[in-house]
Amino acid sequence: MTRGMRAAFGLVVVSALLIAAPAGAVRAKARPAADRRNAAPAQPPAPVEPVAYYVVAADTDTELAAKDADKQWPPASMTKMMTVLLALEQVHARKHPLSEPVQVSARAANTGGSQVFLRAGETFSLGELLSAVMIPSANDAAVAVAEHLAGSVEAFVLRMNARARALGLTRTVYQTPNGLPPGPGKEPDLSTARDLAHLAGELMLYPEALGWSGTVEAPFRNGTFKMHNTNKLLTRFAGATGLKTGHTWAAGFSVTATATRGDLSLVSVVLGLPTRPACFDAATRLMGDAFDRYRTVIAARPGLSVGTVPVRGGTDGSVKAVPTGELRVVVPRSDERQLVIEPRIPRQVAAPIMARQALGDLVVRRGDEELGRVGLVADARVDSAGWLAWLWPSASAQTPR
Repeated sequence: MTRGMRAAFGLVVVSALLIAAPAGAVRAKARPAADRRNAAPAQPPAPVEPVAYYVVAADTDTELAAKDADKQWPPASMTKMMTVLLALEQVHARKHPLSEPVQVSARAANTGGSQVFLRAGETFSLGELLSAVMIPSANDAAVAVAEHLAGSVEAFVLRMNARARALGLTRTVYQTPNGLPPGPGKEPDLSTARDLAHLAGELMLYPEALGWSGTVEAPFRNGTFKMHNTNKLLTRFAGATGLKTGHTWAAGFSVTATATRGDLSLVSVVLGLPTRPACFDAATRLMGDAFDRYRTVIAARPGLSVGTVPVRGGTDGSVKAVPTGELRVVVPRSDERQLVIEPRIPRQVAAPIMARQALGDLVVRRGDEELGRVGLVADARVDSAGWLAWLWPSASAQTPR
């Protein structure tokens, strides 16, 4: 049989088999496609969880979410938050102005990792270097700042650890001013999500720090170099204000993120994610959930009266009770109607009353649970209305208030 005859014979056999096949067999071959069309859509993969996290309301230090918040973990470049805090404390103590020139050493210039490519002998202002520490997380700038403020990196690290103890950061130990991985035989920097959130709260007291950490990009070296912020939440999360990212091979990807919406400001620390997107996604989920579930209630403002106290035997018949400061509480939205704001003031006081004299407290509670309190004082002076007041009523009327 020739090759052509064999091919023709094969076609005939296949055609015959197709014709002879039962109708059900042909339909059975179509079922997988139909099943695929009717199947439920594939579920997206579950979000990757951080090694640890901690979310806190910045103004009230109210814990909103936590997982292994006291677990020690390398903070990587979030170490630089302490470097900047120490520098700004010196600036505000008028010991080192931001305009002060800083000369770059060979050690600083040779620092690896993320950098602004400082060269030995160059001079920058302290403020320029601090912006480089916060915006692009420059390791070389952190070393230059440390050497300038303390004389050496080692002396500055001693200051970092002393400040950590003073702030109550009990599980934080610094070895570097920038969080770079340790060399052979060296120990790593260590901290916790809770400690990092507390440190962030201190740093947020300085507007310069929030200004730098909230800057998406900025020029450096007279505009010849552009710094880009490592915190991509600034352009991806509504209300994001800062603060600092961190990454090394051992630590994974981490961020101390800050954000404000309305009267609620948050600090969210996430540690040890395998990728940068997973890190920012985790921070986004945690802060988004906190903003959805919680709100700030401002129970008192300084100088605004919360009640009137009758004065017995005074030139005035009453005095107003005013708070000594602002009182904020952060509560779940579902609990807001359960709050009781209670001025605890006397029914009557006897003259004389001095301006700013203590009158009691304003307490915010939810049931029997006290959520916060602030002192109340007299808003004005009230003199005694003795027999001299009958002789010289005009003098009493002119008493300074």
